[in-house]
Amino acid sequence: MTDEQQPRAARYHRPEEDEGERLDRQWIELLQELRLAQTGTQILFAFLLGIAFTPVFQDADAFTHDVYAGTLVASALATGLFLAPVSFHRIVFQHKVRDKMIPIAARMTSAGLAILMVAISGGLLLVLDVVLNRTTAIITVAVVLAWFVGFWYVLPAWVRRSSGAAE
Repeated sequence: MTDEQQPRAARYHRPEEDEGERLDRQWIELLQELRLAQTGTQILFAFLLGIAFTPVFQDADAFTHDVYAGTLVASALATGLFLAPVSFHRIVFQHKVRDKMIPIAARMTSAGLAILMVAISGGLLLVLDVVLNRTTAIITVAVVLAWFVGFWYVLPAWVRRSSGAAE
């Protein structure tokens, strides 16, 4: 039986692991996911911070400024959520609360991914609004957003449901 075919509880609690080893493994897996998400989000945030100081942006219309503000805030929130598990760990380190910390950190990461999807879409809209007409830019971003939702949420949910894995 492959790892994916095992019931969810069996995948996350391997018989050869004690509780401490399982929590260590889950924390390491979460940190690996965060490393990837943090890097891209921080690059997007840095890029957005510089845009406001360009002469072209200062002459842009209210729509562009509004999209920019929303995208910048979403990017900041996503960055904060991806860094939050690190801060959380530093504060509770050696207080024997990994069993509580890991599920909370996982939820922070999931929320960060949802907000990152908004930030990426906003950044894409800022750029496409310059190179395409506004209507085409908005439609294109809506399609890209649907693509993200499909691959980040719908496909994993479908795989989980079709594999018979418990919630």
